[in-house]
Amino acid sequence: MLQNLNKNLPRAIGRLSRTVASCNSVRSLFTVRQHSRPLGLLLSVPSGFSKQTTHVEALRLNASSSNRSVATDLSMIRNVAIIAHVDHGKTTLVDQLLQQSGSALSEERVMDSNAIEKERGITIMAKNTSITWRDYKLNIVDTPGHGDFGGEVERVLSMVDGVVLVVDATEGVMTQTKFVVSKALAAGKRPVVVLNKMDRAATIRVDEVEGEIFDLFMSLGATPEQMDYPTLYASGKAGWATRSRTGGRDNLIPLFEAIVSSVPAPPGDRSAPFSMLVTTVESDNFLGRILTGRVRTGSLVVGGRLNALALDGKVIEEARVTKLMIRQGLDRIWVDEAAAGDIVGIAGFSKASATSTLCSPEVTEPIQATPIDPPVLSMMFGMNSSPLAGKEGTQTTFPPLIKRLRKETESNLSLVVGEPKGESVEVRGRGELQLGVLIENLRREGFELNISPPSVVYRKDDNGQTLEPLEEVTIEVEADHSRIVIEKMVHRSGEMVELKDVAGRSRFTYRATSRALFGLRAELMMATSGTAVMNQTFHSYVPFKGQLEQYRRGALVSMADGVTTGYALAMLEARGQLFVGPGTTVYKGMVIGENSRDGNIEVNPCKAKQLTNIRTKAAEEQIRLSPPRKMTLEEAIAYVRPDELLEVTPQSIRLRKGPQAQRWSNA
Repeated sequence: MLQNLNKNLPRAIGRLSRTVASCNSVRSLFTVRQHSRPLGLLLSVPSGFSKQTTHVEALRLNASSSNRSVATDLSMIRNVAIIAHVDHGKTTLVDQLLQQSGSALSEERVMDSNAIEKERGITIMAKNTSITWRDYKLNIVDTPGHGDFGGEVERVLSMVDGVVLVVDATEGVMTQTKFVVSKALAAGKRPVVVLNKMDRAATIRVDEVEGEIFDLFMSLGATPEQMDYPTLYASGKAGWATRSRTGGRDNLIPLFEAIVSSVPAPPGDRSAPFSMLVTTVESDNFLGRILTGRVRTGSLVVGGRLNALALDGKVIEEARVTKLMIRQGLDRIWVDEAAAGDIVGIAGFSKASATSTLCSPEVTEPIQATPIDPPVLSMMFGMNSSPLAGKEGTQTTFPPLIKRLRKETESNLSLVVGEPKGESVEVRGRGELQLGVLIENLRREGFELNISPPSVVYRKDDNGQTLEPLEEVTIEVEADHSRIVIEKMVHRSGEMVELKDVAGRSRFTYRATSRALFGLRAELMMATSGTAVMNQTFHSYVPFKGQLEQYRRGALVSMADGVTTGYALAMLEARGQLFVGPGTTVYKGMVIGENSRDGNIEVNPCKAKQLTNIRTKAAEEQIRLSPPRKMTLEEAIAYVRPDELLEVTPQSIRLRKGPQAQRWSNA
């Protein structure tokens, strides 16, 4: 019998090894090796476990250790946010920080987990992770760089004690750089400056960019401690950083050292009652809401009872903590304890949302959330009511839309959803891109929508004067296209603030009202063959500047229902630019093209060629059509007029005229 058991021992070892390898928590704590004695299996255990532990006891201890406490000494924790202008290399730098701390990456931009983020190459939602470096626990938050998602930056600053400001060594300080730096300095965060993309030796302008950063900090009223920031020179793509321009370009150790030495450890009394401000909310199919934030005081174990407080101190709900979660590298790890200084996710609440305070029952005062800038743009959302409604989507009724929009506001604090007005509801956001991403998510979920043209959110001052939002816009083009930028901004009553040459390209900085910038990006792209780069951010509210010049020509409007024909479209091409091709289903009132002149024209795109038994030269002519203009969702949002509606379905984007558009425009 002993011989049979020894014979099957290798098979048993292999099976147990595969079992261990399939469990992340077991693999991180134990390894399996064959003992020299017959039947001997030894689990190599980490420090703190006795080697005399039996196999069953070891597996039991491991099961509890997979939910082990994450409490680390406060002095060994650093909470830091990576902030920058769009495309300055934040997410790529985070990739290298993860990789050089031991995480295996299967792709680039691993922090951009959302499908739209991956498609567009931008960060939309702030996300946190943690890495371990020389016994220090570094909690890192990757933030968006586009101005429309600035609310994400504002809300996560309450979780961190310092920021890493990433600036492109060629582009320098941009519009969103000013925004994120102003918010970080106002919140009292200690900065670490990284001049990124230093591997582009032919275009970098280090001295100028360093001067721009210093001037920016001075103009924003940075404290002496904040002005004493370290500057590193790095290449996030190549994975190196150095404290001097000519230093060794080996790894990111200088950046790790700068974070540890410059960013203070988080404050917190772990002996006090538990309290945490909820910063982000995510949904799990099995656990429901997971509320994430930094623990301010005290400690918490799974099973503990907490209250959720609103900003006014009112108890929203009482609940028992069912799960505690942290992020380590790319993994979610379930733990059984968390303490002050840790960034954790808590499951068990059904009503609490971002800005809620989770606390012990004896705590009655909520943690005050930092107010974020209000939205400046609004649009009306409703269900599709066109003749083609219900043919492409699965969500065609109004109540599911309201429920979905309410859910969005729980995690997206810069979004405001008003009260329904009949079968429509007003949605306010930071810009066209933010609202466009929301609409894109809705259409991918099967919603068929009617969307009104965007309009700005006006205010009244103390004297009753109407105010409108003013934005600072930066436009970078080839020098040959400078005339185009100046011409278009003059028509929009823009005020030029700065003009300079950057790496052979002209960079214009203007200030113009938000409504004056509608459709400008698409026009610049067409006029410059796609080479223009435009960025904008909210600046301030100014007195209403009166009516603006109309920028768009009239429309070609279908006067018939049916399917378009090549014969009819060939005759309409001389009238203007078409949006549809042959074989497209259209209906009466649908916009099928742009008129080459002012004013709308009703046309029949479904007219068929009359056939006869007489053969002529004209009958043999072939029809050649130019490709129709296909607009993206953001282009269509900027293009639609006040007397039109945007029809969005999972498969199509259409424009149409109609009385409903007039009603929404006057609402």
